[in-house]
Amino acid sequence: MATQDRAIGTRSRAAARAVVCAVVRALVLGALVAAAQAADVGSATGAAGATGATGATGATGATDATDVNGTALGRFLDGLTALRAEFAQTVVDASGKTLETGRGTLLVHRPGRFRWEYQPNGGGAQLLVADGTNLWFYDRELQQATVKPAAAALSATPVVLLSGTAAALSETFTIADAGAREGLSWVEVTPRSPTAEFSRAELGFHGLQLLRLVIHDRLSQTVTLNFTRSERGARIADADLRFTPPAGVDVIGTPQPLP
Repeated sequence: MATQDRAIGTRSRAAARAVVCAVVRALVLGALVAAAQAADVGSATGAAGATGATGATGATGATDATDVNGTALGRFLDGLTALRAEFAQTVVDASGKTLETGRGTLLVHRPGRFRWEYQPNGGGAQLLVADGTNLWFYDRELQQATVKPAAAALSATPVVLLSGTAAALSETFTIADAGAREGLSWVEVTPRSPTAEFSRAELGFHGLQLLRLVIHDRLSQTVTLNFTRSERGARIADADLRFTPPAGVDVIGTPQPLP
Protein backbone atom coordinates (compact mmCIF):
# COMPACT_ATOMS: atom_id res chain seq x y z
CA MET A 1 0.00 0.00 0.00
CA ALA A 2 2.80 2.41 0.89
CA THR A 3 4.50 1.68 -2.42
CA GLN A 4 1.24 2.30 -4.27
CA ASP A 5 0.68 5.58 -2.40
CA ARG A 6 4.21 6.72 -3.29
CA ALA A 7 3.60 5.86 -6.93
CA ILE A 8 0.33 7.80 -6.96
CA GLY A 9 2.05 10.73 -5.28
CA THR A 10 4.82 10.71 -7.86
CA ARG A 11 2.32 10.65 -10.73
CA SER A 12 0.33 13.49 -9.13
CA ARG A 13 3.45 15.64 -8.74
CA ALA A 14 4.45 14.90 -12.33
CA ALA A 15 0.98 15.85 -13.57
CA ALA A 16 1.02 19.08 -11.55
CA ARG A 17 4.47 19.94 -12.89
CA ALA A 18 3.29 19.28 -16.43
CA VAL A 19 0.42 21.74 -15.97
CA VAL A 20 2.73 24.42 -14.56
CA CYS A 21 5.25 23.86 -17.37
CA ALA A 22 2.53 24.17 -20.01
CA VAL A 23 1.25 27.42 -18.49
CA VAL A 24 4.75 28.88 -18.20
CA ARG A 25 5.63 27.99 -21.79
CA ALA A 26 2.43 29.48 -23.15
CA LEU A 27 2.61 32.65 -21.07
CA VAL A 28 6.27 33.40 -21.61
CA LEU A 29 5.97 32.73 -25.33
CA GLY A 30 2.98 35.00 -25.62
CA ALA A 31 4.66 37.89 -23.86
CA LEU A 32 7.95 37.54 -25.72
CA VAL A 33 6.08 37.41 -28.99
CA ALA A 34 4.12 40.52 -28.13
CA ALA A 35 7.32 42.40 -27.35
CA ALA A 36 9.00 41.20 -30.52
CA GLN A 37 6.02 42.26 -32.62
CA ALA A 38 6.21 45.69 -31.08
CA ALA A 39 9.94 45.77 -31.80
CA ASP A 40 9.33 45.42 -35.53
CA VAL A 41 6.95 48.35 -35.44
CA GLY A 42 9.42 50.42 -33.42
CA SER A 43 12.30 49.75 -35.81
CA ALA A 44 10.18 50.62 -38.82
CA THR A 45 9.03 53.99 -37.56
CA GLY A 46 11.70 55.14 -35.07
CA ALA A 47 11.43 55.92 -31.37
CA ALA A 48 9.42 58.85 -30.08
CA GLY A 49 9.54 60.77 -26.78
CA ALA A 50 8.08 59.71 -23.46
CA THR A 51 4.38 60.21 -22.76
CA GLY A 52 5.01 61.44 -19.24
CA ALA A 53 2.04 59.51 -17.87
CA THR A 54 2.27 58.20 -14.31
CA GLY A 55 0.16 55.78 -12.30
CA ALA A 56 -0.06 52.16 -11.23
CA THR A 57 0.31 49.16 -13.44
CA GLY A 58 -2.63 46.97 -14.35
CA ALA A 59 -5.64 47.18 -16.59
CA THR A 60 -7.16 50.14 -14.74
CA GLY A 61 -3.91 52.12 -14.54
CA ALA A 62 -2.91 51.90 -18.19
CA THR A 63 -3.20 54.86 -20.54
CA ASP A 64 -4.24 53.91 -24.05
CA ALA A 65 -1.40 54.27 -26.57
CA THR A 66 -1.95 53.60 -30.23
CA ASP A 67 1.74 54.18 -31.04
CA VAL A 68 4.13 51.83 -29.28
CA ASN A 69 6.94 54.35 -29.81
CA GLY A 70 5.38 56.65 -27.25
CA THR A 71 6.01 54.06 -24.53
CA ALA A 72 9.04 52.72 -22.67
CA LEU A 73 8.65 49.53 -24.69
CA GLY A 74 9.07 51.42 -27.94
CA ARG A 75 12.16 53.22 -26.69
CA PHE A 76 13.67 49.95 -25.44
CA LEU A 77 13.06 48.11 -28.71
CA ASP A 78 14.06 50.88 -31.10
CA GLY A 79 17.08 49.58 -33.00
CA LEU A 80 17.29 46.40 -30.92
CA THR A 81 18.57 43.46 -32.97
CA ALA A 82 19.84 41.08 -30.27
CA LEU A 83 19.48 40.63 -26.52
CA ARG A 84 21.06 38.36 -23.91
CA ALA A 85 19.76 38.27 -20.34
CA GLU A 86 19.47 36.11 -17.23
CA PHE A 87 16.27 35.88 -15.22
CA ALA A 88 14.74 34.57 -12.02
CA GLN A 89 11.20 33.27 -12.45
CA THR A 90 8.31 32.77 -10.04
CA VAL A 91 4.86 31.28 -10.72
CA VAL A 92 2.02 31.92 -8.25
CA ASP A 93 -1.65 30.94 -8.23
CA ALA A 94 -4.71 33.09 -7.63
CA SER A 95 -4.26 32.93 -3.85
CA GLY A 96 -0.62 34.01 -4.06
CA LYS A 97 0.74 30.53 -3.35
CA THR A 98 4.07 29.88 -5.06
CA LEU A 99 3.81 27.01 -7.55
CA GLU A 100 7.32 27.13 -8.96
CA THR A 101 10.57 29.08 -8.89
CA GLY A 102 13.64 28.82 -11.06
CA ARG A 103 16.32 30.61 -13.06
CA GLY A 104 17.22 30.80 -16.71
CA THR A 105 18.69 32.63 -19.66
CA LEU A 106 17.10 34.33 -22.64
CA LEU A 107 18.66 34.99 -26.05
CA VAL A 108 16.75 36.95 -28.68
CA HIS A 109 17.84 37.65 -32.24
CA ARG A 110 15.32 39.57 -34.30
CA PRO A 111 13.52 38.76 -36.39
CA GLY A 112 12.06 35.42 -35.52
CA ARG A 113 14.67 33.65 -33.39
CA PHE A 114 15.15 33.14 -29.67
CA ARG A 115 16.37 30.68 -27.04
CA TRP A 116 14.66 30.40 -23.64
CA GLU A 117 16.44 28.03 -21.23
CA TYR A 118 14.92 27.47 -17.82
CA GLN A 119 15.91 25.44 -14.75
CA PRO A 120 13.07 25.12 -12.24
CA ASN A 121 14.11 24.47 -8.66
CA GLY A 122 13.61 20.76 -8.00
CA GLY A 123 12.76 19.95 -11.61
CA GLY A 124 14.32 19.12 -14.94
CA ALA A 125 15.67 21.79 -17.28
CA GLN A 126 13.47 23.04 -20.13
CA LEU A 127 14.44 24.60 -23.42
CA LEU A 128 12.50 26.58 -26.04
CA VAL A 129 14.21 27.38 -29.33
CA ALA A 130 12.74 29.31 -32.25
CA ASP A 131 15.08 29.00 -35.24
CA GLY A 132 13.05 31.15 -37.62
CA THR A 133 11.35 28.12 -39.17
CA ASN A 134 10.53 25.74 -36.32
CA LEU A 135 9.55 26.14 -32.70
CA TRP A 136 11.14 23.49 -30.44
CA PHE A 137 10.40 22.58 -26.83
CA TYR A 138 12.73 20.14 -25.09
CA ASP A 139 12.13 18.70 -21.62
CA ARG A 140 15.37 17.10 -20.47
CA GLU A 141 13.73 15.25 -17.57
CA LEU A 142 11.16 13.60 -19.82
CA GLN A 143 13.68 13.16 -22.65
CA GLN A 144 11.09 14.49 -25.06
CA ALA A 145 11.21 17.17 -27.76
CA THR A 146 8.19 18.75 -29.46
CA VAL A 147 8.45 20.71 -32.70
CA LYS A 148 5.94 22.78 -34.66
CA PRO A 149 6.47 24.58 -37.95
CA ALA A 150 6.28 28.33 -37.46
CA ALA A 151 3.38 28.65 -39.89
CA ALA A 152 1.36 25.97 -38.09
CA ALA A 153 2.10 27.52 -34.71
CA LEU A 154 1.00 30.89 -36.03
CA SER A 155 -2.28 29.57 -37.36
CA ALA A 156 -3.00 27.70 -34.11
CA THR A 157 -1.94 30.45 -31.70
CA PRO A 158 -1.69 34.00 -33.07
CA VAL A 159 0.69 35.04 -30.30
CA VAL A 160 3.37 32.62 -31.49
CA LEU A 161 5.19 35.22 -33.55
CA LEU A 162 8.59 36.75 -33.12
CA SER A 163 8.15 39.47 -35.70
CA GLY A 164 5.23 41.28 -37.22
CA THR A 165 4.08 44.26 -39.19
CA ALA A 166 2.39 47.32 -37.74
CA ALA A 167 -0.92 46.01 -39.11
CA ALA A 168 -0.45 42.64 -37.40
CA LEU A 169 0.43 44.33 -34.13
CA SER A 170 -2.62 46.59 -34.14
CA GLU A 171 -4.87 43.67 -35.07
CA THR A 172 -3.53 41.36 -32.35
CA PHE A 173 -2.59 43.53 -29.36
CA THR A 174 -3.31 46.76 -27.57
CA ILE A 175 -0.24 48.43 -26.02
CA ALA A 176 -0.61 51.06 -23.34
CA ASP A 177 1.60 53.20 -21.14
CA ALA A 178 0.95 51.99 -17.57
CA GLY A 179 2.81 54.76 -15.76
CA ALA A 180 5.56 54.54 -13.12
CA ARG A 181 5.83 52.32 -10.05
CA GLU A 182 8.67 50.90 -7.95
CA GLY A 183 11.16 53.04 -9.86
CA LEU A 184 10.21 51.48 -13.19
CA SER A 185 8.31 52.69 -16.26
CA TRP A 186 5.57 50.20 -17.10
CA VAL A 187 3.90 49.17 -20.33
CA GLU A 188 0.87 46.89 -20.57
CA VAL A 189 0.31 44.50 -23.49
CA THR A 190 -3.15 42.99 -23.93
CA PRO A 191 -4.16 40.43 -26.57
CA ARG A 192 -7.30 41.37 -28.45
CA SER A 193 -8.30 37.71 -28.86
CA PRO A 194 -10.34 36.23 -25.98
CA THR A 195 -8.71 32.85 -26.67
CA ALA A 196 -5.11 34.06 -26.23
CA GLU A 197 -2.96 32.17 -23.70
CA PHE A 198 -2.57 35.21 -21.41
CA SER A 199 -4.94 38.00 -20.40
CA ARG A 200 -2.27 40.70 -20.13
CA ALA A 201 1.44 41.25 -19.60
CA GLU A 202 3.26 44.10 -17.87
CA LEU A 203 6.83 45.07 -18.74
CA GLY A 204 8.88 47.20 -16.33
CA PHE A 205 11.78 49.27 -17.68
CA HIS A 206 14.58 51.35 -16.21
CA GLY A 207 15.84 53.47 -19.06
CA LEU A 208 16.72 51.10 -21.89
CA GLN A 209 16.81 48.04 -19.64
CA LEU A 210 13.94 45.57 -19.27
CA LEU A 211 14.01 44.58 -15.60
CA ARG A 212 10.70 42.84 -15.01
CA LEU A 213 8.03 40.96 -16.94
CA VAL A 214 4.73 40.07 -15.24
CA ILE A 215 2.35 37.78 -17.13
CA HIS A 216 -1.26 37.08 -16.09
CA ASP A 217 -3.16 34.10 -17.44
CA ARG A 218 -6.91 33.58 -17.66
CA LEU A 219 -6.91 31.29 -14.59
CA SER A 220 -5.44 34.03 -12.38
CA GLN A 221 -1.96 32.49 -12.34
CA THR A 222 0.93 34.93 -12.58
CA VAL A 223 4.45 34.43 -13.92
CA THR A 224 7.06 37.03 -12.90
CA LEU A 225 10.50 37.23 -14.50
CA ASN A 226 13.15 39.51 -13.00
CA PHE A 227 15.96 40.18 -15.50
CA THR A 228 19.64 40.74 -14.70
CA ARG A 229 22.89 40.94 -16.68
CA SER A 230 21.01 42.19 -19.70
CA GLU A 231 23.11 42.95 -22.79
CA ARG A 232 21.71 44.78 -25.79
CA GLY A 233 23.31 44.02 -29.13
CA ALA A 234 24.87 40.86 -27.72
CA ARG A 235 26.82 38.53 -30.00
CA ILE A 236 24.77 35.36 -30.28
CA ALA A 237 26.18 32.28 -31.98
CA ASP A 238 24.01 30.83 -34.71
CA ALA A 239 24.34 27.41 -33.06
CA ASP A 240 22.56 28.75 -29.95
CA LEU A 241 19.48 29.48 -32.06
CA ARG A 242 19.21 26.00 -33.54
CA PHE A 243 18.20 22.72 -31.93
CA THR A 244 19.17 19.15 -32.75
CA PRO A 245 17.46 16.48 -30.61
CA PRO A 246 20.01 14.42 -28.66
CA ALA A 247 20.25 10.73 -29.47
CA GLY A 248 17.53 8.66 -27.83
CA VAL A 249 15.12 11.58 -27.32
CA ASP A 250 11.48 11.09 -28.37
CA VAL A 251 10.51 13.69 -30.98
CA ILE A 252 6.89 14.71 -31.45
CA GLY A 253 6.26 16.45 -34.76
CA THR A 254 8.27 16.87 -37.94
CA PRO A 255 10.66 19.82 -38.28
CA GLN A 256 10.69 21.87 -41.47
CA PRO A 257 14.06 22.17 -43.26
CA LEU A 258 15.90 25.40 -42.52
CA PRO A 259 16.72 27.70 -45.42
